[in-house]
Amino acid sequence: MSASNSDRQPLVDGPRDPEHDPAASYALEPGYVSRLTARILATSGETHEVLSPLDGAPLAHIPQSTDADVEEAFRRARIAQEKWVRTPVAERERLLLRLHDLVLDRQDEILDLIVLESGKARKHAFDEPLHIALTARYYGRTTAKHLASERRPGVIPALTRIDVNHLPKGVVGVISPWNYPFTMALCDGLAALAAGNAVVAKPDAQTMLTALLGAELLEQAGFPKDLWTVVAGPGDKVGTSIIQRADYICFTGSTATGKLIGKQCAERVIGCSLELGGKNAMLVLADADIERAAEGATRAVFSNTGQLCVSIERLYVADEIYDRFVGRFVARTQAMTLGATLAWENDMGSLISQNQLDTTVAHVDDAVAKGARVLAGGKARPDLGPFFYEPTILEGVSPEMTCFGTETFGPVVSVYRVTSEEEAIERANDGEYGLNAAIYSRDTARARTIAARIKSGTVNINEAFAASFASLDAPMGGFRQSGTGRRQGAEGLLRYTETQSVATQRLLRFGPMFGMSDESYAKTMTLALRALKALGRA
Repeated sequence: MSASNSDRQPLVDGPRDPEHDPAASYALEPGYVSRLTARILATSGETHEVLSPLDGAPLAHIPQSTDADVEEAFRRARIAQEKWVRTPVAERERLLLRLHDLVLDRQDEILDLIVLESGKARKHAFDEPLHIALTARYYGRTTAKHLASERRPGVIPALTRIDVNHLPKGVVGVISPWNYPFTMALCDGLAALAAGNAVVAKPDAQTMLTALLGAELLEQAGFPKDLWTVVAGPGDKVGTSIIQRADYICFTGSTATGKLIGKQCAERVIGCSLELGGKNAMLVLADADIERAAEGATRAVFSNTGQLCVSIERLYVADEIYDRFVGRFVARTQAMTLGATLAWENDMGSLISQNQLDTTVAHVDDAVAKGARVLAGGKARPDLGPFFYEPTILEGVSPEMTCFGTETFGPVVSVYRVTSEEEAIERANDGEYGLNAAIYSRDTARARTIAARIKSGTVNINEAFAASFASLDAPMGGFRQSGTGRRQGAEGLLRYTETQSVATQRLLRFGPMFGMSDESYAKTMTLALRALKALGRA
């Protein structure tokens, strides 16, 4: 525990089993769990048991919300939002910057909880407080600029004034996933708060505690009570209840669920942003730095055990360097360390659940049965924990194999030899997704030209995903079946606003004046339009 965390309650409460693997030797202190779960608005009396992926042992029992609880959450949120919208933007920015400091101060506690709930390696858990600190600082410095009213040209120069305002939508529903339980629970909602909205959040059932810690930090930063309310329960019940009441929905998850949410939002004529699935591609061109590309591929594929929306599952490698690159990539993969621990030493942790393990096993077994070759990994590792699977590289994957076009969302990648850049581009654009891509080449100008031809919301050059994900001024989202809308940047905040145009007219009215006939008015306006065009006016 760091010195900055010395005043918090104990996160863990001694060993579960002294003879068990030390990786799973921690249990959450009961008072700590109850403090967090008290933040859920839930009156059903029912609970959902959460097991730690580290060892499959019980971690917490999460109170479950009813439809009436969701209704109450929105009632409170609307009252809080009516006050919050009158809070000066400078004050909102100040609270976001305070949150930035709190997240950094309490990162050890945040990391412990992420690892216990998700099973990921601590080095990958660190990405989450890092991203939330970056997000809070970005909107803490830029919200006033993004929300500032804009002057636009009016139809009659000097006589027509146009002001474009950005007004909050009201109460935003945020439905977040389990794979990045801290950053996904908070990052989208921070922009909504900055824009003047309230949030009703439904984090995933597996990772509620991490999301609740985020809610606690918001309160400690000074955000008003009820501005961020948390409910819990199955998506088909609680999620639907949120969609029926929200003014806007932000969802991160599967494409199948996203389509259902999109339909529900369309029925209510409310907006939504949906970050959905991906089958992301990396192109390793003939002039790539092989060692750098192999290092990037290892992170791109195996960060968070492949349970990253922007992770790479397809590798297209130029024929000229294919054997050398694959040799280095395999060697790096085989050298990775796996383990279930709260410490920093492991390169990869566990999958989060039996369902994710079953999918990974099914994809690899199907590919091997149909002729694919395993270059590294290829096996479950129950000796390490219930949901561990080795980092796996497949060669010879073909269209009839499930993992060819279907997202695995596990530590599995397929490598393909390509004979030209045109083939690499064409194959990268295969399929129905378009979330993230990566290109490795020493000629970065050429790589940017190729990037513009890739049907993907983000493209990283000589990096796997972190350059775009960590650049908070850069919008992030998907093409095609990978979703709609953008997080981060001005776009990530303005999605939570309604655009209002205010027109102020001086002196002249839009109609005949000074005794003109309608015909004379039409002729005068026609001459004016021609003159404005000649003057270069829009």
